[in-house]
Amino acid sequence: MPIVPDVPEHGGDQDDDQGTARLSGPLFRDEPFHDQPGREEPYRDQNPSAQPYAAVPQNPEPMPDAPQPAQPQPPQKKSAGRDLGAAIGVGVGLGVVIIASLFVVKAVFVGVIVVAVVVGLWELTKRLEERKGIKAPLVPLAIGGAAMVVAGYARGAEGAWIAMALTALAVLVWRMTEPPEGYLRDVTAGLFAAFYVPFLATFVAMMLAADDGAWRVLVFLILTVVSDTGAYAVGWRFGKKKLAPRISPGKTREGLLGAVAFAMAAGALCTQFLIDDGTWWQGLLLGLAVAVSATLGDLGESMIKRDLGIKDMGTLLPGHGGIMDRLDSLLPTAPVAWLLLVVFVGSG
Repeated sequence: MPIVPDVPEHGGDQDDDQGTARLSGPLFRDEPFHDQPGREEPYRDQNPSAQPYAAVPQNPEPMPDAPQPAQPQPPQKKSAGRDLGAAIGVGVGLGVVIIASLFVVKAVFVGVIVVAVVVGLWELTKRLEERKGIKAPLVPLAIGGAAMVVAGYARGAEGAWIAMALTALAVLVWRMTEPPEGYLRDVTAGLFAAFYVPFLATFVAMMLAADDGAWRVLVFLILTVVSDTGAYAVGWRFGKKKLAPRISPGKTREGLLGAVAFAMAAGALCTQFLIDDGTWWQGLLLGLAVAVSATLGDLGESMIKRDLGIKDMGTLLPGHGGIMDRLDSLLPTAPVAWLLLVVFVGSG
């Protein structure tokens, strides 16, 4: 919106008061000069009749120029805040890799999930150590995280929970090899990282294990991306009311409505035509749930980054930040999408 210089409140009244003050000096008021220190009354004794004229100063100060009306500045163009070209290029490249691995061999896509999990864990633990001095043990997290994803794909929810428990135990034991100072802090961060990254990502592998698993994962990805796109497009164009200014000042309520509308429309279409035995009304509910969970996931990661005092979790992906900056909305959405698809069309 146009940037207009601040105008004093009741500006017209102030100007009138200032004008009155300028006209209330000795030139227009019956005040003797001797009431004003440093000034004398010329000709008072010599020519009393000239007194009214003698009070006129020889070199009167010029009247200040009248205030000029504020000129509105041209509106500033909104900026996306990132290299949009690089972001689109990287996004398209990631999409090609994901689609190719998803529909060629399922095991290859499981490998893609594992790589994303390990890199995400590395970014998270690295930032925790750099910014907070927290040393969450990366080695057991990476090994346990990979095991979680594979176990979830091969053995379902039971396998994922067993792998999660063993990973937590490994974190506790691994940290015992170092001094006890900060032990509780480090293992707590390690358990949080194990749940936040690999365990939530396991639900993607569990979706993939269904007979139509590739399509389920594709719908999950499409809805999350469409939700983010709708929030960005509507919020950038129409956003005025902040959604959570203390957490993420860029997010708006209008953007959230855009995310919900876009995701519900995409959900109705995708569930009707891409999911076996799926119907459009189920897609509406799925889209609504995805929009809400994706927004909450984005806000959750923003909370983490604000606490750490950083803008991005990494720099691996030009225009996007790090892997964790792309997983922020996907991770909490995965269990929501998995659960609703199981409820609507079964586990496959």
